[in-house]
Amino acid sequence: MSPIVIGIIGFGIVLLLMALGIPIAVSMGGIGFLGFWYLTSLSGAIAKMAIVPFDIATSYDFSVLPLFILMAEVIVVTGMGSDLFNLAAKLLGRLPGGLAIATIGGCAGFAAVSASSIATATTIGGVAIPEMKKSKYNMELATGSVIAGGTLGILIPPSGPMIIYGVLTQTSIGKLYAAGIVPGIIAAIFYMVTIVIICTINPSLGPRGLKTNFREKVLALGNCAEIIGLVILVFGGLIIGFFTPTEAGALGAFGAIIFSLIRRRLNWQGLKQAFISSSRTIGMIYGILIGAFLLNSFVTVSMIPTALCKWLTGLSLSPLAVISLIIVLYIILGTAMDEAAMLVLTVPVLTPLIQSLNFDLVWFGIIMMRMMAIATISPPVGMNLFVVSGIAKDVPIERIFKGIIPFFISDILFVALILFVPGLVLFLPNMMR
Repeated sequence: MSPIVIGIIGFGIVLLLMALGIPIAVSMGGIGFLGFWYLTSLSGAIAKMAIVPFDIATSYDFSVLPLFILMAEVIVVTGMGSDLFNLAAKLLGRLPGGLAIATIGGCAGFAAVSASSIATATTIGGVAIPEMKKSKYNMELATGSVIAGGTLGILIPPSGPMIIYGVLTQTSIGKLYAAGIVPGIIAAIFYMVTIVIICTINPSLGPRGLKTNFREKVLALGNCAEIIGLVILVFGGLIIGFFTPTEAGALGAFGAIIFSLIRRRLNWQGLKQAFISSSRTIGMIYGILIGAFLLNSFVTVSMIPTALCKWLTGLSLSPLAVISLIIVLYIILGTAMDEAAMLVLTVPVLTPLIQSLNFDLVWFGIIMMRMMAIATISPPVGMNLFVVSGIAKDVPIERIFKGIIPFFISDILFVALILFVPGLVLFLPNMMR
C-alpha cells in the first residue's frame, strides 16, 4: 500500500479509537508511533517517542500556557470572575435581555484572563444562570447566552488553543494574541445584538434588569479594577512589544496572585487548589500535544498534506472557495469531534494548503479559533453544552440545544465578516514590531 493509503487508514483508526472512548492523547500517540514505524523504521519511531515529549516539556513557547492557566485558576478560586458578571449586569442590565447581555460581557471579561472556553462558561454560568432564573428569563436564552459566551475563551487571548495552533504552524503567538482582540470584541457584540433582537421581538424572554445608580456602577467597577488593569498591562505590553507572550503570562499569573493577596481573597488552601487544578489541566494538554506531534510525524511521512494540496489545486477552485469548503468541513466535524481533536488532527494537514494559497496564517488562525468555538456549541458532542447542562440541571438537554441556534447563526455571520474583511484581524498584528 502507498504511504497515502496508510495515512488515511491511520486517521480512520484514530477517529475510531476516539469514538470508542480511548483518550485523545493515547489514540493519536499510539497510531502516530505505529504509523511512523511502518513507514520508516522502528529505530526512527523510538527516537521520535524519546525526542517529542522532551521537546514539548522544555519548549519556551509552550511555557506561556501553564502561566495563563494558573492566572485563570487563581481568579476562579478567589471569586473575581463573578465580579466581572456583576459589573456587566450593572452596566448593561437595563437593556432588553440585560442579564443575558451581561453574561456575554462577563464572559468576554473573564476570557481575557482565562485560556479556556470551558472555564469561562463554568465560572460565569455558575453566577449568571441562577440570576436569570430568579429574574424569570426564558431558560433557552439563559443557557444559550452562557454557552455562546463561553466560546469567547477560545478567541479572546490568552487562548490556549491559539498557543497550540501557533506552535503547530510556527506562527507568532504574540501576533495571534493581538489578532484575537478585535474579532473577540466583535464576536461579543454580535452575541449581544442577537440577544437584543430576540428580546425586542419577545420581551418576556429576557426582562430588563433593575435600575442601578452611578454609585453602584462605580463600586462594581472598583471590584474589577485590578483585573481590568492587569489585562490592559499584559496585553498592552504584548502588543507594543514590551513583553514576549511568556513574559506576559508570568506577569499575569504573578499579578493575579498579588492582587488576590492584597484583597485578602486568596489563602493557602485556595492557592493550593489553583496549582493543583492548573497542573491537572496542563498535564492533560501536554499529553494531547505529545500525541499530536507523534501523529503529525506520521502524517508528514505519509504525504497526505502534499496530496491534498495537489488534489484541491487540480479542482481549479478560487482560494476563497477553498476556504469556504474548509469552513463547511469544520462545521461538519464539530458535530462529531471536540475542538482539541479538530485542532491537532486538521491543522498539520491544512497548513501547507493554506500557505500554497498565500493566505496569512495569523488570519487563518482566527478563522480556525472561531470554527473550534462553533464545535464547542454543536450538538451532540459540544463540550460547552454539557458544561452548562451540569449547571442548569433542571433544563432538558433538548431545550439547551434549541437555545444555541440564534448564537450559531450569529457565529456564521461573524465568520463571513472575517472572511471578507481580513483587515479586522490583521491590523493589530501588523502594528507589532
